[in-house]
Amino acid sequence: MSNLSEERILNEFLELTAIDSVSYHERQMADCLTKKLVELGFVVEEDDAGSHYGGSAGNLYGYLKGELPGEPILLSAHMDTVQPGIGKKAVVKEGGRIESVGETVLGSDDVSGIVEILEGIRSVKEAGLLHRDIEVLFPIGEEMHIRGSAVFDFSRIRAKEAYVLDMSGAIGSAALQAPSLLTFEIQVIGKAAHAGFEPEKGIHAIRVMSEIICRLKLGHVDEETVMNVGQIEGGVTTNIVPASCICRGEVRSYNHEKAVRVIKSVEQTARETAEEFGADARVDTMVQMETYRIDETYPVVQRFVAACSDLEISCELRRTFGGSDNNNFVKNGIHGIVLSCGMYQVHSKEEYTFLSDMGTWATLGGKLITDEVFS
Repeated sequence: MSNLSEERILNEFLELTAIDSVSYHERQMADCLTKKLVELGFVVEEDDAGSHYGGSAGNLYGYLKGELPGEPILLSAHMDTVQPGIGKKAVVKEGGRIESVGETVLGSDDVSGIVEILEGIRSVKEAGLLHRDIEVLFPIGEEMHIRGSAVFDFSRIRAKEAYVLDMSGAIGSAALQAPSLLTFEIQVIGKAAHAGFEPEKGIHAIRVMSEIICRLKLGHVDEETVMNVGQIEGGVTTNIVPASCICRGEVRSYNHEKAVRVIKSVEQTARETAEEFGADARVDTMVQMETYRIDETYPVVQRFVAACSDLEISCELRRTFGGSDNNNFVKNGIHGIVLSCGMYQVHSKEEYTFLSDMGTWATLGGKLITDEVFS
């Protein structure tokens, strides 16, 4: 598409990454994207997702009528970033590599995806090419276990297939399978005592929690399931036997029933271990997202493979252990796949992207929305 502009891509990326948009504080980003979508001819609506979480903005949905026959196509990238994400500043290095100055994340997760969607649509319109009906969904709170899209009214979506731009790696990678993710919080209730004068009268909650964690099978439970404990906190001061300790963790699995069984074993281990020490254990669990697998024969996959082939982009179909808004799309009957948008080392201060990757995906996106094959 001759109307693709790397200068415009760069300027828009720098503009959007400069916006503070950590989870549940996406107001400025939503306002900016609403304006851009309206300029492209979209009818834009914002829901009340933010009110569910004390947030400042809702999910953005846009619809653009096209000229080609067939079902609409849904493109999606989330508006929020992880912390540290306040005061982000990008710097352009040699070869078009874009990095954070180092004090925050860059925000290419998921601004890269947003910019690629916008530029792909913009370049198609400027070239005067016919395109399918296009729907876009820019959710809030994706980094908070996809909670923004979890409360979206999917009856508003007309598309039966979706491309979600939210995966690391070179352009051309597509994830057809993602795991269930279940979280757990264990609270051990022990008994406080003076650590110097009468420690034997206490029940050491941190000691009990340590034993619980040691009995859990962390890391790879099996070839399709992993478990992790990522947070632990407890105690008041050094001279008191701690009466309380809390740990938080998660289980991911390509087999939902297996993930549920592992979570139940966590509950059982916590309660039995606490009982051995005369303590109590309270366990809260939550299903954050459910596994899915999209078959390679589905049109959404075949369209992507064909587009990559036509553009001579190396294509890789794989699975991921990461979650995304696509888990909610599939749960609501939409055949979606997650695509790499050229972001690297995300969720870290070393995060980076390449201008060339964003241009490549914008060209690929233009191909996807203008191709009548598989309609």
